[in-house]
Amino acid sequence: MAVTFFAALARMKYIDRWALMRASRRENLSEHAAEVAILAHALCEIGNLRHGRQLNAERAAVIGLFHDASEIITGDMPTPVKYGSAALREAYHAAEERATESLLARLPKDLAAVYAPLLGIVTAAEEGGAEELYLWRLVKAADKLSAYIKCLEEESAGNTEFRTAKKTIEAELEKLAGELPELRDFMENCLPPYGNTLDELSVQGDWDEKKHTETAPDAEA
Repeated sequence: MAVTFFAALARMKYIDRWALMRASRRENLSEHAAEVAILAHALCEIGNLRHGRQLNAERAAVIGLFHDASEIITGDMPTPVKYGSAALREAYHAAEERATESLLARLPKDLAAVYAPLLGIVTAAEEGGAEELYLWRLVKAADKLSAYIKCLEEESAGNTEFRTAKKTIEAELEKLAGELPELRDFMENCLPPYGNTLDELSVQGDWDEKKHTETAPDAEA
């Protein structure tokens, strides 16, 4: 029997996000996964270089690529529905688990053992302890960041449809940034240029090395 797992993953490009929102440009699941991978990798490297962490940034990037794979089967459930009540949250979580198990069933056992941890079937604690748990938190933060960046892009395009979503996600990120210094670092130093035009991004600003050096002792705390 043919292995259908990878062909199923290729369908991520057909799953639209923000289905209930009027967007200036549609975003599909494949695009979102790639952005989360980039952001998760960056957060881990910031943690390693500036905050004394020992995180596997490459692993975080791969987890980012697979983090919403179950939506190939469930679709992207709108947030107001997904979190509308405790019962809905539990039902959706159960649906996600069944969808993930369905995806893994499309693999032979040897490959399924490789991909199960990337899809969250093996818990972070079982896989690698405290650092692994922290890595997964950064991947989730990257997921939030990606959603916030989408809001910024829509706002820059003159679309007010994402205004409320932006405020909600911004508040969530601020709360997370109080616990994740890597996220705070990224939000302060890397997030502001998002939404800029190509010409604006082409203007090379001077990196404040002095400020970076002053914050470095934080990494040892």
